[in-house]
Parts: sequence; structure tokens; C-alpha cells
Amino acid sequence: MTAQPVERSHEINQAGLCRELDRVYGALTGSGAPGPESTGPPAVALERICEKFKLTPFERDLLLLCAGCELESRFSEACAAANHDPRLIWPTLGMAFTALEGPHWSAIGPEGPLRYWRMIEISPGAGLVRSPLRIAERILHFLTGISCIDDRLQSIVRRLECHAAGNPAPYTACAARVAEYWASAGGVSRPVLLVGRSCGALLVAEEISRMQGLPCFTMRATDIPQATDERAQIARLWTREALLTGAPLLIATGEGDAQDTARLTGFLDMACGPIAVEVRESSQLEPIAGFPIRVPSMTVPERKAIWVESLGDAALSMNGSLDRIADYFDLDAGAIRLAGAIVRDAAAKHTGSNTAELAWQECRVHACRSFEGLARRIQPRATWEDLILPEAQKDTLHQIAAHLRQRSVVNGEWGFAERYSRGLGVTALFAGASGTGKTMAAEVVAHELDLDLFQIDLSGVVSKYIGETEKNLRRIFDAAENSGAVLLFDEADALFGKRSEVKDSHDRYANLEVSYLLQRMESYRGLAILTTNMKHALDASFLRRIRFILQFPFPSAVERSRIWQRVFPAQTPVGTLDFARISQLNVAGGVIRNIAVQAAFLAADQGTEVGMEHVLRAAKAEYAKLDRPLTPSEIGGWA
Repeated sequence: MTAQPVERSHEINQAGLCRELDRVYGALTGSGAPGPESTGPPAVALERICEKFKLTPFERDLLLLCAGCELESRFSEACAAANHDPRLIWPTLGMAFTALEGPHWSAIGPEGPLRYWRMIEISPGAGLVRSPLRIAERILHFLTGISCIDDRLQSIVRRLECHAAGNPAPYTACAARVAEYWASAGGVSRPVLLVGRSCGALLVAEEISRMQGLPCFTMRATDIPQATDERAQIARLWTREALLTGAPLLIATGEGDAQDTARLTGFLDMACGPIAVEVRESSQLEPIAGFPIRVPSMTVPERKAIWVESLGDAALSMNGSLDRIADYFDLDAGAIRLAGAIVRDAAAKHTGSNTAELAWQECRVHACRSFEGLARRIQPRATWEDLILPEAQKDTLHQIAAHLRQRSVVNGEWGFAERYSRGLGVTALFAGASGTGKTMAAEVVAHELDLDLFQIDLSGVVSKYIGETEKNLRRIFDAAENSGAVLLFDEADALFGKRSEVKDSHDRYANLEVSYLLQRMESYRGLAILTTNMKHALDASFLRRIRFILQFPFPSAVERSRIWQRVFPAQTPVGTLDFARISQLNVAGGVIRNIAVQAAFLAADQGTEVGMEHVLRAAKAEYAKLDRPLTPSEIGGWA
């Protein structure tokens, strides 16, 4: 770290520190008053230590004696002379009792401030009175004006970097409320709970740091030691840091499972000072004792303003695309600034590149990282031409795309978001037999909007343990919040069903799981799609909360023929295929694709074009897999 004063109001007066050291040296050697060169007031940092830790005059001089041995060779020489041993160059408690005024035994007791706050360390071996005393490195650095933190904190606590530009006004207002609470609370017995999204808590912390002119530090709750002794040491070291510098600490949290919550509350019970805890909405951390402040998410205009500031002149060439980017991707200020810097550099290296496209793709890359391990990403490649559906279903899909494409206009410019706070999310239910095109339809919409598609198997999300299903769903939606991605929940009937009569707690929680999913779908900014093979099994009261419901019919012979004509890629060598005859195979589009792939492999193995015989062999294998017989009407006159 750069060797700068910890805070401007506590800059070290070196002349004052020298004067204090000379005074203690005079007491140690019996030489009387300090030297004539030592003039000026006492050191401000030393005064702060004495005030915050309530040191007695003897404890103050003992601390200075230990500091002098680190800073000036004359102290070491005097200690060696007093100890009658040239090797004993460090002060001892016995020496301090002899040389300094007002000695008292409690100064070196375990509960005394010097030892409790780890300001002085006692080397083991020679007994308490004769053991060498050393000043803690952090305290020495503070006295001499070097900005750092204790090395035992460095692995888990980091300094928050504040950007030159300010953040939106709502975060400044939240920061002012936090600062006001800390000022009125004195010792700050309870932490501030910043309830909202993690990005909002970081912005508030930035504003607090900027407002108070102090560094702000962050720590992840998962890095708090599990062992009680280690956790107590970290809490004590941080409290010492807060007393020294007044710096606030922001604790970043995740889902907040039972183990993390116990560690966090254990730390908060032992630590003091200005501490803020990031608490995500509806997480297990919300009941933590503290002073809650709700942190709003950034609005689209606020995100756009940060994009403009980050992109600089490059924003001028985007022709209104920033409105769509700011609406689709709910990134925090730090992510926007990082993405803006990457886009700006890429645009500078590749003259004539499309800045809007670079920004859009960078946002997609950033948003995808949140889904690691939570869902399967599908690269959308299918287009409207690939989707063989009746016109009514296609028209509904076009409407879904229009809802997403124009939501910034309708919800923002036309005021629907202000008038209606609920139900602004785009929700859809795709119902139909397996292979009728439900996943492809989701892929087409995602491709049309240039968005990512994530597939979630609901049967793997649902848990028999009470509360676990909501936790799994929360993790998925929290990851999706800043992406605007299309979410495809497969196997909806694993969770949905006719609303059961509440006979026990499990029935009640099963209904709560469904309600929670629908509530998150309705509030999700992107498109959330449920798929099911059994629409009739869904409760009508649940269906009323879904905006679009599409029934995917089993394809007719004409539609199957069109699917067969498009199923082989243009590069595939295809012989003379009788599509009218092949379309008599009474299967859905997903099965048609499987047969076509199998037929292509059979033809490639023989080194020929794909022919009718290959399709027939592949069809027999696929039907056997489905445990279905090929009927005469399907292969009559063919086999």
C-alpha cells in the first residue's frame, strides 16, 4: 500500500512525536528534559490512541518506550545499559517500573488496553517482568503515519476502491442516513443492515467513504473464521483498526445459510465500530439484529448515466442503443465501469467497430458468470424459419418478443412501471408433448432478442426439505437479475399441480414453493418460461398469474413434412428423399431430429448420401428406444 496518512484529520506531527520520544528517553536515562531540537505539540496519532483506548500516562509512556526502541538506536543502547547486558536491547516491564512515572501492574494485565488490543506483545521465556516488550507493527505504523492494516487482517479484509465519479443520488441519500446513524449511535452497538442487492451496498459504501474522507474496507462473511478463538481475534483486531482510523467495514454476504449466519452473528457480537452488513432481500440474514436501511436498485436512467460516463466519446456513436443496454442488463456501477473500459479499449483498437454491439456482447459475457453451476446455457441459434408451428402460436411468440423489446418504452416512458408495481415481468407457459418445439421456441425468442438462454430442470430444483426449494430458486433468480436472460424452467409439473388441501406443514410449504416461484417470475425483469407436458395437471389459480400460455400441438403430416425438409443442414449430402412418405412417421419434431442425426451417421459410415434406407434404419432404432412399433400406415410400401 502507498505510505499515506490513514486520514487527513490524523496526520502525524513528526516533531510532536519526536518530542514525546525524547521525553520518555530522558526518563529512561535520567537525563531530564528533551533535547532542544524537539519542539512542537504532541503527536495527533498518539493523542488519538490515548483517547480511544483510554491509556493511563504510564501506559502511554510504556507504549512510547517500545516505539522508541524500534525507531531510534539510542533507545536500544539505553535499554542495554539499564539491563546491564548489551544483548538485552528491548524494554521490559521491570525497567519501565523503574524509569517511568506512575507505574501500575494492571498496565500489563491481559484485560489492560495494551495487551487486550494487541498494542504490545510480550516475548515468552523470561517471566512477565523480565520478558522483552515489543510494540505491535500496526501501532508503530500508525504512530509514524504509514497507512496499512494488520497483516493478520490482510488476507480477509480489503480496501474498497472509490471511483472518481460519484454515484446516483439515492445511494448518496442512503450513505447520509448511515453516517447519521453512526454519529448518533456513538459506540455503534448494532450494525447497519443494507437491505437490497449487493451492488447497491457497495455503492453506498463508496459514498460513505467519499463523504467521510475515510477509507472503507470490505470483508466477505464466508471468510470469517469458523473457530471461535480465531473469530474473536479477527473481531478484536478489526475493532482496534476502527478505533485507530474510524474506517467503516462492509461485510458482503451471499445466500446466508445457517453456518454462515452463525459465523456472521458471532463476529458482530464481538466486533465494534462502524459496520455495515449487506443483506439480500428475502435471505436468511434479514432477521439479524441491526439498523435496517433499504437500498434501492439503480434505475435505467441512472445506469445509462454511468454508461455514458464510462464510455466517454464512444457513447456518442451508439445511436440510442444505450437505452436498451441499460434496460436489459441490470449491472452495478462497478460492472458498468469495467465493461465500459473494455469496450472503449476494443473500439480504439478496431476502428470502425460497432460500439453498441461490443457493449451488448460484453454485458452478456459478464452476466453469464453469475450462472456458473446453476443452469445449463443454450447458445440460441434457431430462427423463425426453423420453427414449424401454426400461425396462432407463432403470433403469440412474436408478441412475447415485442413485450421484451419494448418494455423500456411501455414501462418506462409510458409510465406503466409507476402505475403498476406488480406483474411487470414477462411470464409464459409452454405446454405440449415432448418434442413439439417448446425449447426451440424459447431459443428462437432468445435469438431474436440477442439474449442468452438458460435451461433449469425444475425436477432438480425441488427439494423434499422445507425451505430448500425456495433457496434454490432464489439463487437462480438472484444470478439472473442483472442478465436479462431468458430462463427456461423444464418439468414444471414437478412443482405445479392441483393446489393441495392443506393437511400438514408439507402441504402448506408445497403451495408456498409454487407461490414463491410465480412471485419471482412476475418480478423478474427478463422472460421466464415454464414448460410442461401436462397442462391439465396445473391449478387454474396458478395459470391466471402467467401472462402467456402457449399450447404446442402435435405436428400434422404437412407440418412434419416441412420439418423433415429443414432438419438436415445445408452441408449434408442428401439423396432423393420422399418427404411425403417420411412425414407419415407419426412423431414430433424432437424425434424427427433424432432420426435425422442417426441417419446422417449411418450414411457417413457407408460413405454415401443420406437416403431413404438410412432414414428407415434410424426410425426403427428410435422407435425401439421409445418402445413403440412402426405401424403399417407409417412404413407401408417403404420397408
